Amino acid sequence: MNVRVPTCMSCGKKIYPTSKSTHFHCPSCGETEIWRCETCRKFVNPYTCPKCGFTGP
Repeated sequence: MNVRVPTCMSCGKKIYPTSKSTHFHCPSCGETEIWRCETCRKFVNPYTCPKCGFTGP
């Protein structure tokens, strides 16, 4: 069985089911699912959508 584990769009850390994180669709294009780990959210690290290039806090 091959399971895809998402990664944080800010730091690249793998996000496991037991990790605290959030995910949402890109606010600009609405097509890409953005994943963010708890640490990057806490420190307001920027992320960039790979599809449209939108950068957010």
